Amino acid sequence: MKKNLGHNSKKDFLNKPVEHIDITKFDARPIISSMEKMSFVSRETANAAKIYNEMLSEKDCTIFLTLAGSTSAAGCMHIYRDLVKYNMVDAIVATGASIIDMDFFEALGFRHYQGSQFQNDTELRKNYIDRIYDTYIDEEELQHCDKVIGEIADSLEPRPYTSREFICELGKYLKKNAKKKGSLIEMSYDYNVPIFCPAFTDSSAGFGLVMHQEKNPKKHMTIDSIKEFRELTEIKIKSKGSGLLMIGGGVPKNFIQDTVICAELLGKEVEMHKYAIQITVADSRDGACSSSTLKEASSWGKVDTSKEQMVFAEATSVLPLIVSNAYHCGEWKKRVRKKFSKLF
Repeated sequence: MKKNLGHNSKKDFLNKPVEHIDITKFDARPIISSMEKMSFVSRETANAAKIYNEMLSEKDCTIFLTLAGSTSAAGCMHIYRDLVKYNMVDAIVATGASIIDMDFFEALGFRHYQGSQFQNDTELRKNYIDRIYDTYIDEEELQHCDKVIGEIADSLEPRPYTSREFICELGKYLKKNAKKKGSLIEMSYDYNVPIFCPAFTDSSAGFGLVMHQEKNPKKHMTIDSIKEFRELTEIKIKSKGSGLLMIGGGVPKNFIQDTVICAELLGKEVEMHKYAIQITVADSRDGACSSSTLKEASSWGKVDTSKEQMVFAEATSVLPLIVSNAYHCGEWKKRVRKKFSKLF
């Protein structure tokens, strides 16, 4: 329902926080088992769950998680944290928004709120509220997040950093200053799971780093995206096999797939990503599908087509089932942590 324009305060809008789903509190195995016998997206989801369990059961398989879109703000934040906590991913490639505007933002003690996609956006703007479909964010709190990013940058040695390095510094900061413990950044820092954001400045981090450089025009830190591509490729080179769990598409998806080509150009022999799952609502008929279908990626030598599954669904509806199924199947208990952050 639309609220009457001009008669609502910020508190009227920001009164129902998004609650993040806990995949450890329900067992999706019976649902996934039933979906195997169905068709359409249900069977795609069940097959993706099967492939993910195969990734987890293969001893030497490195599992990369890629994140694009706003599923963290929408209630999946603890899923990603738990994937790290329970050793179900080994490295992460994400948008800056997923890591900074959502995860770091909540670690500072702020929240995302349930709202409405039908709300008048002019009224939201008057109340300094940002909207992600039916989810609200307090713009003043987001600007505080920008400033904290800038202050952390001010405290660092003025030199080029990869996004992985800088996010590691954010992890150190949160160890001492987090108001919400157990964020994805902090959990990844604790378990040496590297996080890469190849388009890092396309987020609150970008505003914070601009303020940092404005304050320190001659001596400031920068983000070296070329070096981080080399670092991510090094993880692929060190891996005997690899699998992809991709939420959305875009830059994170393309970035991790390109490590195969990059390694080849460096004269290293690596296999294509053996396993690949992509959950997306993007269409393939316009030639895009948020950075190509997985079968198309095979023509580039990036992804093997024997163990791949496109799941054409909105991720918050199927990801909790896939991850809960994997958690309760327990293949993760047999894995040895790879601790790739220690490579660098």
